[in-house]
Amino acid sequence: MGAVTRETARRPRAYVRVQGPQAVEYLNRMLTNDVPAEGSADALLLTPKARVVAPALVWRRGEDDVLLLTEPELGETLRRELLRARFAARCEIALEQHSSTIVFGGADGIPNRDYRVPAVEVLDAGLEPTLSDEELERRRIEAGTPRYGAEIDDRVLPAEAGLDERAISFAKGCFPGQEPVARQHYRGKVNRRLRVLELDGAPAPETPVLHGEKEVGRVTSAVDGLALAYVRVEVPDDAELTVGGAAARLHWPTGRP
Repeated sequence: MGAVTRETARRPRAYVRVQGPQAVEYLNRMLTNDVPAEGSADALLLTPKARVVAPALVWRRGEDDVLLLTEPELGETLRRELLRARFAARCEIALEQHSSTIVFGGADGIPNRDYRVPAVEVLDAGLEPTLSDEELERRRIEAGTPRYGAEIDDRVLPAEAGLDERAISFAKGCFPGQEPVARQHYRGKVNRRLRVLELDGAPAPETPVLHGEKEVGRVTSAVDGLALAYVRVEVPDDAELTVGGAAARLHWPTGRP
């Protein structure tokens, strides 16, 4: 067998520590997914109306020690919202400073599912990146993974972004936003879903997606040749689409079963 090629890339992050005898219990009341017994899990902090306050990679560092890894612009928001709802829960909530590196190809670290291939997130390792920011963004888009500020904002329901499949437990106790999330999951359906498009160029965010002359979606992120877009669910998988005057077609994300 040949040697495994290891690839690395920088991943901008903010970090919130939740630590104390009731840290796990408190987070299990607040987040859409339970804190894992070990390793990591994807979760969301939602408003009561099920809009995303912040996504988080939840890492169980110890019995009473959890680190939440979120987007760089959301650290203070996540810390503030968790503090505001803490009341008498016995736990400390504070920002931490770290640096994150995504490693593909074998390493010890925090399991990261953003790229639909085996990857870990390593903190404070000082590894020199072998992938550019654009190359990492391409892998995220190809995997169909939403990012806050692009695919995730106050216009979007978690199910539209596919977050119900990876970041929400429908078997856990109550959390903010659970009622509308459960109602949509069990009784309703979404009108649009996040899809990967193959196309020429890299259209700007909010560029319309057309099926014939009808607008059926909008672009949210793009690199040359690939884009993420919200597309109406009734659009056939083999539809001939147009984005910014160029032909486009729907593409299954990398790693899809």
